Amino acid sequence: MKRTFALAGLLRLRHLQQDQAAGDLAQANATAQANTARRAAARSTLDRTPTLASGADTLAAIAFARASAHSMLADMEALGRNYQVAVGEAQVAFDTTRADSVRLEKLEGRHGALVTADDLHREQTILDEIASTGWHRNRGADGDPR
Repeated sequence: MKRTFALAGLLRLRHLQQDQAAGDLAQANATAQANTARRAAARSTLDRTPTLASGADTLAAIAFARASAHSMLADMEALGRNYQVAVGEAQVAFDTTRADSVRLEKLEGRHGALVTADDLHREQTILDEIASTGWHRNRGADGDPR
């Protein structure tokens, strides 16, 4: 039996792909979380905008600022949904690459078990030969015709 796992190179490639997918997933999560933090900050800023106006110009400025902030929040909400879709896609990609790696890892484990069993069989064969040779040698030395 071959001593090395024939698919070791492919397993290394799958691990690299899994690491890349994990990095992509982490980046997608970080981007989505950053967007969530920016939305929370924008809402907080919007909540702190003054509501009392001392004149028509001030009232118009407050109204424009609030309208602009609401529009920005709506854009950020849409962007946040897009980021969540990207996180979902990255999670699926990671799960797929992880499953590919696990399948090869199981094959590698079976290969290792077979190599170990083959080693034990060879060792047992050698021990049996040594014991048999010793038994025949002892039998001939005793002069026992049995």
